Amino acid sequence: MEAAQQWIYHLNLEPHPEGGWYRQTYRAPLTLPHSALPGYGGDRAASSAIYFLLEGDQFSAFHRLRSDEVWHFYAGSGLVVHVITPDGEYQQLLLGSNAAVPQQLQEAERLQADQFQAVVPAGCWFGSSPRQPDTVALVGCTVAPGFDFADFEMAKREELAARYPQHRNIIQRLTRV
Repeated sequence: MEAAQQWIYHLNLEPHPEGGWYRQTYRAPLTLPHSALPGYGGDRAASSAIYFLLEGDQFSAFHRLRSDEVWHFYAGSGLVVHVITPDGEYQQLLLGSNAAVPQQLQEAERLQADQFQAVVPAGCWFGSSPRQPDTVALVGCTVAPGFDFADFEMAKREELAARYPQHRNIIQRLTRV
């Protein structure tokens, strides 16, 4: 896809371990000490940010973080962030440029309207995919405390499906192993 290749080149993106393309754009110089971060394995930057791009049939595989992650829509088609909360609730966060004026929408429509930003709370399993095939979605992700691979866990298909059997279809679609 030409648009994707242009963004990958222009933003100097590289393959991401969970799928898609990324580049870290910010890591806060402020370091939060381990003593201030219960549940973390060490010091962390106060915040970090990346560009993240998915194209065509690529997906970001289900994973979870120890920190909250804020997603920001930038360009391209919409993106669906699929979230499974620790208690098993499934949610779709819809990112895109078709964010209508909320007061003009009915309740059901409001739930399907795009957002420019959305938050995945710490501890939730989540993955993402473009809203339509053969499109590209460019987003950003901000994590606080800052991202560290020590706080990242990739889902294992059978373990996640056994824990949340009601979501087996989406788990099979958005996992690799």
